[in-house]
Amino acid sequence: MGVSGSGKTTVGQLLAARLGLPFHEGDDFHSAANVAKMAAGHPLTDDDRAGWLATLAAGLGEWRTAGGAVLACSALKESYRQTLQAGAGAPLSWVFLDTDPAVLRARLEHRQGHYMKADMLGSQLDTLEKPTYGLHLTDDAPPETLVDQVVTRLHLLPAAT
Repeated sequence: MGVSGSGKTTVGQLLAARLGLPFHEGDDFHSAANVAKMAAGHPLTDDDRAGWLATLAAGLGEWRTAGGAVLACSALKESYRQTLQAGAGAPLSWVFLDTDPAVLRARLEHRQGHYMKADMLGSQLDTLEKPTYGLHLTDDAPPETLVDQVVTRLHLLPAAT
């Protein structure tokens, strides 16, 4: 989890590959209306996000039943994380990618083909309620190193025998 540009997709895809699990990008589950709103430079409201969060929560329950998955999702507020947790039906392993705002802005300014533009970064940072639990990582290391930290610190792979 983290704001746009924090590296959720990059780290999540690598983590899913390492764990042999499916990867899901939360952005892919937004309604067309939500995507159009963000593309026009308007931040989403809690009401806008409600259906999206319900869809992701249901997905988490299904993915858990099927053996697990890695989901990259902003989950900016505690109430959003509670919705997702409730849908999962089992404890989730949370990883928060905490990135310097200047780095985020630079990434978003250079990102191609995504509706979330750099001018909306401020609204995400204003909405963000940093979790007090889970694994907090800064992206001052290569994505592969961050994945190593996630796997090691959350004990996601069985120990070698």
